[in-house]
Amino acid sequence: MSEYQFTVVIEPDEQGYHAFVPALQGCHSFGDTVEEAQANIMEAIEVHVESMLEDGEPVK
Repeated sequence: MSEYQFTVVIEPDEQGYHAFVPALQGCHSFGDTVEEAQANIMEAIEVHVESMLEDGEPVK
């Protein structure tokens, strides 16, 4: 699998932290701590990119 780099934004919300990837529309995750949000978004990125590749969509 290719290696990609994406900017991740982690922001506090009412129940913990919200993490998202601006370059990957719909790629969001949450966590009770910054560390948990970071781990969860890394997993979400992996699944999101795999899905894009399976669907023949370009990953930029």
